[in-house]
Amino acid sequence: MIIKLKRVYDPSDSGDGTRFLVERLWPRGMKKESLHMEAWVKDVAPSDSLRRWFGHDPAKWNEFQVRYFAELDGRPDAIQPIVEAASRGSVTLLYSAHDTEHNNAVTLKEYLSKRLQPIP
Repeated sequence: MIIKLKRVYDPSDSGDGTRFLVERLWPRGMKKESLHMEAWVKDVAPSDSLRRWFGHDPAKWNEFQVRYFAELDGRPDAIQPIVEAASRGSVTLLYSAHDTEHNNAVTLKEYLSKRLQPIP
C-alpha cells in the first residue's frame, strides 16, 4: 500500500494512482474540471470546529493529531473509499494547505498507515 500526499495546486501525474480530495472546503481558485480525482471525501476531513481550533498553528499540532484521530475513529465508514482504493494500488491524498508538514492530510496518511498495517 502506497499513500502519497500532494497539494491540489500541483499537477497530477500517472504515479498518483487514485486521487482523493481530503478537505472539508473546496480549494480556493480551483475548478472542479482541473482537479483530476476519484472523489471529494470531505467526511474524512477534520470537523469545522477542530479545523477552526487548529488554525494551522504548529504549536497545536500534537493535540490536533490526537483530536483528529479520535474523530476518524468515530467515522470508520468515511475512510472506506480510500481503504478500498489503497488495497488495489497507490493512493494520493490531495490537500490545499500551504504548510506541507502540519495539515490534515499528513495526519490522515499516518492514521491510514497504522490502520492498514497487516496484523502479525
